[in-house]
Amino acid sequence: MISIVVSAYNEEEVLPLFYKELKNELNALEEEVEIVFVNDGSVDKTINILTSIAANDPMVKVVNFSRNFGHEAAMLAGLNHAAGEAIICMDADLQHPPAEIKNMVTAYKAGAQVVLMVRDERKDYSFIKQGITTMFYKFLNKFSEYQFEANVSDFFLVSSKVSGVVCKEFPELNKFLRGIIQNIGFEKKRLHYIAPARAAGQSKYSLYKLMLFSFSAITTTSLAPLRLGIFAGLMFGGFATLLAIYSVFMKFFSQPFSGYTTIIVFLSFSFSILFFVIGIIGEYIANVFKEVKSRPAYIVSEVISYKKEDSAQ
Repeated sequence: MISIVVSAYNEEEVLPLFYKELKNELNALEEEVEIVFVNDGSVDKTINILTSIAANDPMVKVVNFSRNFGHEAAMLAGLNHAAGEAIICMDADLQHPPAEIKNMVTAYKAGAQVVLMVRDERKDYSFIKQGITTMFYKFLNKFSEYQFEANVSDFFLVSSKVSGVVCKEFPELNKFLRGIIQNIGFEKKRLHYIAPARAAGQSKYSLYKLMLFSFSAITTTSLAPLRLGIFAGLMFGGFATLLAIYSVFMKFFSQPFSGYTTIIVFLSFSFSILFFVIGIIGEYIANVFKEVKSRPAYIVSEVISYKKEDSAQ
């Protein structure tokens, strides 16, 4: 069986289009398939549409969150509720083309335990967003102990074995799933695709959310930001030493300078770096705090399924 895990958050406009295209591709696949929709606390009519789809399609299961927990949590819930030997994770916005599913399944049958989908182009990405993405991967690869391929998306296939390892052996709450999938090992296959513009609705990733996600991913996979304090301390220690030597030298030659502007600029800049480093340390402490509390990554309010062997909840 092939499981298709689809995360959805406020996708009422695009869901009917997505479901129609997905079904067309799955009908041509000639495989036993289940579709696991994860409603990530949508506040529009997404859950109503998904419930209607499930009522008319026995291969559909809907995992409904009690509130919004985020995209990573939605994918994790989908992996936990999927019963297939191979599991494909994708979004409901049609920017992960259902037409690529056939190629992914073919790669899996050829022996790949992990199929990574590499996005060659994204039609609706602005220059700024593309620049942030490029800088994010460059920083991550330079300072992390792991290597990440740029533009690998949350559109991927994993075997049930790999899914079990991800869900059981990586217990941290803040999971960077696409990073884990890339570096978990096992036989991999990379496929390339072009992400079209959204068929309907609006992107849920604003520039601000994209930056927050990037920073969160960096702090969960790399310790390099914590070491910025050491390098900043050494750098400003050197500046301070040079400034002290210069001041003493000028005093001995009876030409002391007030240095008011220099000192103010130096102090302002050094305190800016100091507070930035403190903020980074705070982010890591926040991650530790979340892990120590051991709260669930998500809460399921109900699972809706109309299979004969399942009971609707």
